[in-house]
Amino acid sequence: MHGGIAMGDFQALVIDERDGKCTASVRRVPERDLPLGDVTVSVKYSSLNYKDGMVITGAGGLVRRFPHISGGDMAAVVESSTSPLYKPGDEVVLVSSRVGERYWGGHAQRARVPAELLVPLPAGLGLKQAMAIGTAGFTAMLCIGDLERHGLKPGNGEVLVTGAAGGVGSTAVAILAKLGYDVAASTGRSDTHEYLKLLGARTLIDRRTLEAPPDRPLLEERWAGCVDSVGGQTLATVLAMMKYGTSVSACGLAGGNDMRVSVFPFILRSVNLLGMDTISRSLPEKRAAWRRMARDFPLEKLDAMTTIVRLDQVPDWAEKILKGQVRGRIVVDLAG
Repeated sequence: MHGGIAMGDFQALVIDERDGKCTASVRRVPERDLPLGDVTVSVKYSSLNYKDGMVITGAGGLVRRFPHISGGDMAAVVESSTSPLYKPGDEVVLVSSRVGERYWGGHAQRARVPAELLVPLPAGLGLKQAMAIGTAGFTAMLCIGDLERHGLKPGNGEVLVTGAAGGVGSTAVAILAKLGYDVAASTGRSDTHEYLKLLGARTLIDRRTLEAPPDRPLLEERWAGCVDSVGGQTLATVLAMMKYGTSVSACGLAGGNDMRVSVFPFILRSVNLLGMDTISRSLPEKRAAWRRMARDFPLEKLDAMTTIVRLDQVPDWAEKILKGQVRGRIVVDLAG
């Protein structure tokens, strides 16, 4: 025994379902129960994303088999591997996959996953820093890369970030500001204004101005680009305000999955609506995004963006993230 846990056993946040209701609790799990996979890792840090909140609370029916272990992100050290890609002692990152949803995830001290889902921890990043970035930062970086490939450059004008106080929004604001963009941050929470300015936002936009349906199909041109994690009516309004030939990268639906939008922004202003799915990106794309993260992310701002929680605190924070009560990123410490 070690610390009250049999060698080979580990602590995990286990989700059970009964009569349609999910409950989550920290329990001891035998290593023999881990799923099939060619790399076994010791998880040092995980994080809490919006989808994790849905999994833990049972919202959306994302999990079909119980018991289940949540956690879509993990920063870990390889314990054993049958894959030539990794060896014991390698530091690795896993984000943006079906792990934590279809398969057991990172809210546990140990995990077993397919090697092709892992990315080597890039030079210049620590394991805790990688989880402070997590799926949210990875998504933001891919959104920004897509916008740049469609012509976005510093000096083009204001770049809008919606849902700016959330995980994707916070990281997008920080990255864009470091790259020299004029960032406008949309939020409905006045208590986050100083926080967003600290991350680099020059202008703060009350989200209510974007939630109301526009009174005409095209509004005054303002935005040179947009990272949108809200969707719904907000996205429809933003599209009507885009400058000619610019793009919106849409990666979320916190404001709803339906929107009523005119075709005029597309056929009269040549606006591009770029969909962002991070799960199906190729392994070379994922590795390149993480290398860029180590170079272009303002690591000195991570502490201001991050709240560290214990594994047993995750269910409470899952409720908060679904209610829009979380600022920035939540890192789950499994290293202690």
